[in-house]
Amino acid sequence: MKQIIPTFCLAVWMALLISSCQTRQNDQTTSTELKTGTWRGVIKSPGGELPFGLDISKKDDSTYQVYVINSTERLKMDDAILRNDSLHIPMRLFDAEIIAHVGDSVLTGYYTKQSSNRIVKMDFSAQPGVTYRFATTSEAPKTNITGKWDVYFYGDSDTSQAVGVFNQNGAELTGSFLTPTGDYRYLAGSAQGNTFQLSTFDGSHVYLFKGTTADKGNEITGEFWSGDRGYRKWKAIKNEKAALPDANTYTLLKKGYSTIDFTFPDPTGKNISFQDPKYKNKVVIVQILGSWCPNCMDETNFLAPWYKKNKDRGVEIVGLAFEKSNDLKVSGPKIERMKQRFGMEYDVALAGVNDSTASKSLPMLEKIKGYPTTIFIDKKGKVRRIHTGFNGPGTGKYYDEFVEDFTLFTDKLLAE
Repeated sequence: MKQIIPTFCLAVWMALLISSCQTRQNDQTTSTELKTGTWRGVIKSPGGELPFGLDISKKDDSTYQVYVINSTERLKMDDAILRNDSLHIPMRLFDAEIIAHVGDSVLTGYYTKQSSNRIVKMDFSAQPGVTYRFATTSEAPKTNITGKWDVYFYGDSDTSQAVGVFNQNGAELTGSFLTPTGDYRYLAGSAQGNTFQLSTFDGSHVYLFKGTTADKGNEITGEFWSGDRGYRKWKAIKNEKAALPDANTYTLLKKGYSTIDFTFPDPTGKNISFQDPKYKNKVVIVQILGSWCPNCMDETNFLAPWYKKNKDRGVEIVGLAFEKSNDLKVSGPKIERMKQRFGMEYDVALAGVNDSTASKSLPMLEKIKGYPTTIFIDKKGKVRRIHTGFNGPGTGKYYDEFVEDFTLFTDKLLAE
């Protein structure tokens, strides 16, 4: 015989059940413990372990502040959220996120990133209290690669040139690669015997380098893994005079042009034009960038405070953002997040998409060859310099040289 449960009793029973479920869920959330302090994070690359540092501190019951550590860099991530037994570390500027289960003294999960046509997904893990980057053995390095190197990256059909700059102190190794369109940011690792490893992770770049030095220490052969699919071999020859083409001659105006012009919408839909009164009779710096571009973020970290300090001297900066979408509803919020994160007090407009069509947005340029590209315009509206790429703080003295040159040149334009 079918038993009939009175409506009142059923309602009470359902309420108790829901309350019990909520209690268990709340207990699960509050009982999860995440250790704070230094962690050793690892992304599983096709080339092996790709390690980086993490510094995790607690903000409130469920929110944490996370910094990614590469050499001397401390890169602030968006606020991390602890939901039940999983830690979510978003990197919204790069459409990326780490989601990891909080276990007994370990994090295990995935790093994901939305690329142009697919989702990159790579295994992630982390251990607390571990300070080394790559595990080392007792085998001491046989060579020291400190200095400058002519570097050639090569694949199936092309070869590209770079300059390697390294600093080795015993087994510890740091450095970067400089290219005509920017640097490979902060690299950190270690050496043992005649081999070494370097890595970096910044939310967008997932780079792992391995190298083997020749017995005399003046040649290197190596491999380079980028993300979950990128792979190239590389070789290097020691050369303290190694240099790249002048960054101020890489991007040019087309013949017949002496200035630039544009009208593009800002994130609110308001048009920003070079003809606006605020840019008249002023030195104007046009920053071609993208919210997806870590090298652009390095440049913005320099330009944003520089503008705050110097904006009353008769100088303006305007950013022209080339994003993954030309839809302002999609790219506008990303530009706004970038402005807020870096304290950008100057205008930034959506100029186009960062693909082969980008140069059509600024037809007076021969081609946009890299991000960032920085255009210096004098008080008469004439283009005086176009600088391609950016040597960030990870390049050491090359960054210092850029800052010095930038300051001297803008002072000259302001004095005219």
